[in-house]
Amino acid sequence: MADKPMIAVVDDDESMREATANLMRSAGFASETFQSADDFLKSGDPERAHCLIADVQMPGMSGLDLHTHLRTLGKSVPTLLITAYPNDKARARAIEAGVVCYLTKPFNEHELLDFVQSAIELKSSE
Repeated sequence: MADKPMIAVVDDDESMREATANLMRSAGFASETFQSADDFLKSGDPERAHCLIADVQMPGMSGLDLHTHLRTLGKSVPTLLITAYPNDKARARAIEAGVVCYLTKPFNEHELLDFVQSAIELKSSE
């Protein structure tokens, strides 16, 4: 799996986390799952992920806070945020902070995969 782009999925909802990871695997990507932003940060070098899919609202550090924290550390991981609680102001803050996209659950699988592909291309062009 080392030659496949790795997609990190961070979501406190186990069913959503596993469904998203399975979608990534079925599309030909490697995928690792994490229950929290802290688990992801403790897992090693975050930049091994070609793309990060994170839930906006999680206990502890939110998906947007995780993205901002990584950028503060100088880590470049294209981030897609997903949420069950859409909010125009939160979406605007996320896009302004440099996330690749902000999708509302339930999201269209093809749209998510398109954004993941865009994120991988972004990471590869660095």
